[in-house]
Amino acid sequence: MTLDLENFEEVRIKGEEFYKSIGEVHCPYFKEKISFGSQGLEHLKFKRRDKARLEQDQYMRLKLLHMAPEILKSSHTLQGLLETKKFERIRVHSRTDTVLKLVSYYEFIAVLKRNRVRIIIKQVEGGQKFFWSIVPFWGMNTETMGRILHEGAPEED
Repeated sequence: MTLDLENFEEVRIKGEEFYKSIGEVHCPYFKEKISFGSQGLEHLKFKRRDKARLEQDQYMRLKLLHMAPEILKSSHTLQGLLETKKFERIRVHSRTDTVLKLVSYYEFIAVLKRNRVRIIIKQVEGGQKFFWSIVPFWGMNTETMGRILHEGAPEED
């Protein structure tokens, strides 16, 4: 897949503007609001703090981002749950510490407009739930031209 940089820049800007306009969305499954904060937007652009996603990966996620609030608003069933202990950056008073915390990843899978996507909601022990990621449920292997599923690691997907 060749990516036109002008088109990528346009999709990135529109995606970021849309993301910042969402704020919160009520999810019937949790019976509470899910926030769309800076952590989720950063995760759409970076795999980890020091590793940016490939532009093709960012492009697909930002292009499908408009589906996330729509899917969460109508989700009554959870498709996956992963609970693990992870070192998380926690802000305490005026400094940031890295603390081992229980982290839960909730997965919702939906097909909208012929796109099958996975929405991941993250909750760090003692905190509120927030949007973490939107994952196109399949990608293309450039060597075999076959479909490949997500990597299976919600903290990076």
